[in-house]
Amino acid sequence: MSPLPELRYPSVAELVAYAEGLAAREPGLCALRQVGVSRAGRPLHLLSVGHARRAVLVVAGAHANEPTGGSTLRVLAERVLEERELRSDTSWHFLLCADPDGASLHVTPAPRSLLDYHLGFYRPTGAEQPEWSPSVLPPDLLPPETRALTGVIDELRPYLQVSLHGTDLGGSWVQLTKDVPGLAEPFAKSAAELRIPVETGASDAALWPASGPGVHVMPGPETGVAYPSMPDDARHSTWYHAHRYGGLTAVVEVPMWASDLVDDPAPHPAPAAAMRRLAARLLRDAREVERVLAEARPRLEGSDGPLLRAARWALELIPGLAEDWIHTAPAGTTMAYVGSVDAFGRRLPLRAAAMLLRVLREADDRAAPRLEQLVAVWCDSFAQRFRARWVPLEHQVEHQSRTVLAAAEQARERVA
Repeated sequence: MSPLPELRYPSVAELVAYAEGLAAREPGLCALRQVGVSRAGRPLHLLSVGHARRAVLVVAGAHANEPTGGSTLRVLAERVLEERELRSDTSWHFLLCADPDGASLHVTPAPRSLLDYHLGFYRPTGAEQPEWSPSVLPPDLLPPETRALTGVIDELRPYLQVSLHGTDLGGSWVQLTKDVPGLAEPFAKSAAELRIPVETGASDAALWPASGPGVHVMPGPETGVAYPSMPDDARHSTWYHAHRYGGLTAVVEVPMWASDLVDDPAPHPAPAAAMRRLAARLLRDAREVERVLAEARPRLEGSDGPLLRAARWALELIPGLAEDWIHTAPAGTTMAYVGSVDAFGRRLPLRAAAMLLRVLREADDRAAPRLEQLVAVWCDSFAQRFRARWVPLEHQVEHQSRTVLAAAEQARERVA
């Protein structure tokens, strides 16, 4: 893995301080207000730039372990202020962090390696993720973060909502709830200029139509899903809430570490056999984590914090996902798709192990050293297999910012 320059992702407190400073500096153009609270009582803040009725909503921090969005949000706010044409007939609204509770638990603001990143890893259960909870919970049980987000959408009625996401290792891709013709070209150009691979076969978008390399359009409810066992169906997420007002959502993914293995459109010679092998490894890795959990469980009696809940939830997903891979025809047949599934299959048990390790370390449990070794080996294997190279933070942010601005321009022409 390539050596890293100095880097740091902003905390929620730093984002709020930045937004407060911006509102004080430009009171005629900028406003900061609280739009809700988290389950733990942390405030959710919305920064608004401009006063036009036509609106773009940018959401950062929907997933605690995807920190690039906070940095991108600051760059976008500055560009909107500096470039008058961006706000001439459009107001821009920035939800600083959709999940401040999760952000408080993911504690790797300056990862130097995949291991460093995972030693502070946290990603909540699907029911606790603001964007995904509507796909797994009834409306009366939605968390307050979700209700705050949909409330902002109801108020602003944005023609475009952009959700800033990221991946630890892989490439960049875009997910759209409606097609945005014209987006694929500037997206691909930006990625090429910044040496960021385009994830042409993203497993997250398996079976979805593509309007260009790496630009995937979510299918309608009549279309089947690639992995029937997975509970979080994107079509039931908050991404579709903007459709009530004629809008759409773009989800912009950018990697922290890049791999050219997810950017190969060549046909895979034996995709079904490869999927079976990946399923077998997924089950094997999960069993290793489950053995550690089973051995330590009696000593963790009474412990049910968010880290342990999330680790268990990740492990519970694995048997069904492996069955999908074994018994369902591959949703993609390219080298890029199989590479993306390979990364996903490594990622899921690794995340469960990393979060369980944090629980065991906090309890000073004797099983911690064994699990720490496993996490270290898996991180190294992940990086080596995918020839991981660090994407400079400024490149992550520049690519995500360019894609947001291109989506806003192209979607604006679509709804004008």
